[in-house]
Amino acid sequence: YELGKLGYIETIRGRNGGIRLARKPEEIRIGTVVRNTEENLSLVECFAGHGNHCVLTPVCQLKRVLHEALESFLQVLDSYTLADLLNNKHHLQMIFRKEKQ
Repeated sequence: YELGKLGYIETIRGRNGGIRLARKPEEIRIGTVVRNTEENLSLVECFAGHGNHCVLTPVCQLKRVLHEALESFLQVLDSYTLADLLNNKHHLQMIFRKEKQ
């Protein structure tokens, strides 16, 4: 449902209905999908804008390291599109056919 609201997929009603991509795979960046669909990317409590009760926050060095790691993670995901993940389309189709049997 969320992917449809975000414009990544569209639903087709009727007997042969289902879902399909609403955009070209080359236009769908993995990092953007993760940012748009994950409710909370806060790795630790102090990343949250509110509700932080950690007494170490004012002097903590770990939060900087974790923030840098999260940014690096998202930057790597940003470098890939859905098309990059579908370069083995034939193998994926074979697996899905086996699952239906």
